[in-house]
Amino acid sequence: MSKLPEELIQLLNDRESVKVVGSIGADGKPHVVAKGSLTTFDNETLAFAEGFAGSLSHTNLLDSAASGRAVAVNVTKGLVSFQIKGRASQSDSSGPVFQTLLERIRSRRGPDAGIAGAWIVTSDEIRNESPGASRKS
Repeated sequence: MSKLPEELIQLLNDRESVKVVGSIGADGKPHVVAKGSLTTFDNETLAFAEGFAGSLSHTNLLDSAASGRAVAVNVTKGLVSFQIKGRASQSDSSGPVFQTLLERIRSRRGPDAGIAGAWIVTSDEIRNESPGASRKS
């Protein structure tokens, strides 16, 4: 597990940054989707809400978690960009991560908004992909 650099944490907390999660399906096809809920709670793992249990993202993440396949995350704003590769696991649907993400979604979308699940990504590799940044992991 890699500790998230402060610059990445700032991007994760910035509502204007673009946050994208990429997964690979059982068929080997990649799938990429924006996840505005992507955040960190402990400076070592990422967490995000999945809105629909039948979505391709959710299906791919379940398969990736079961098979041990990695997922990729990109967080970008302006010329600052980080790529994170790691392992996804589903959070307990009544646990603190799920509840915190649900509350955040409801504060943005209204009190009746719901989420299908919460996902946690444990980072294996973090790369600053910003122009001029060192490419060391």
